[in-house]
Amino acid sequence: MSAAVIIEAAINGGTPKARNPNVPRTPAEVAEDGLRCFAAGAAIVHNHNDEPVVGGASGVHRPEPYIEAWRAILREKPDALLYPTMASGGPHTTIEERYAHIPALARAAVCRIGLVDPGSVNVGPMDAAGLPAGAGTYLNTFSDANHMFETCAELGLAPSVSIFEPGFLRVALAYERAGRMPEGALIKLYFGAYNWGLPPTRPSLDAYVAMLEGTHLPWSVAVLGGDLLATPLAEYALELGGHLRVGLEDYGGPMQPSNVELIERAVALCQRKGRTVATAAEAAVLLAMPGA
Repeated sequence: MSAAVIIEAAINGGTPKARNPNVPRTPAEVAEDGLRCFAAGAAIVHNHNDEPVVGGASGVHRPEPYIEAWRAILREKPDALLYPTMASGGPHTTIEERYAHIPALARAAVCRIGLVDPGSVNVGPMDAAGLPAGAGTYLNTFSDANHMFETCAELGLAPSVSIFEPGFLRVALAYERAGRMPEGALIKLYFGAYNWGLPPTRPSLDAYVAMLEGTHLPWSVAVLGGDLLATPLAEYALELGGHLRVGLEDYGGPMQPSNVELIERAVALCQRKGRTVATAAEAAVLLAMPGA
């Protein structure tokens, strides 16, 4: 078991202010909230801009809003660990177009973590009858995944590997077995609150941990569309040596918390379980990130 827990703050995603006025949307708000999250105990901050992830017309995400926000953070906290999102694939775009902001952010020296989403998943809400609705698919082919892994390796970026479904992890493990997993990887096990992914339960986490057996890949847990810290999953993950991701991108509970409040709850849980909380600098070492 790792002695220290890496807490990631996913601070906005597609969450609008109409749902929670505490969510940061502008670069200035992202910078201010990001710094508060690091001070509260986060080791990694993840944010989106306002470009859509699924259903966008271009698939292009601009690097400039990230650079504006992250340079403000890095002036105050030079060791901050930050990473972005990207748009879905489809006939309207290519992986080179929708991943182009990652090299741009690396060239601007504002990020040390790259994004790898090695699979596809249907996304959408439940309708009035309780059935999955909508026509949204977050699409990433095997060729797309290869581009992401190879770009991270070429740029020396530690990959944040998103696991929305078990098939995503099978792809990631293939790269690990082939010796093609870039240094510093963190496997993000995303559990679905309603109509996709494994449910946030102990048996679901056991299944993922069994798949990871024999590797040395660190992993974290998150509940998308729910409240990780209100499930047994968070405590169980800490018992098994895992890490935590919280934040207003993921949160779907009944309250309107701030990102800092969610991080403080995560820190308190770590303390109750006898696990220390890693700083950004300590997380870079724990993950064996390039240059750590």
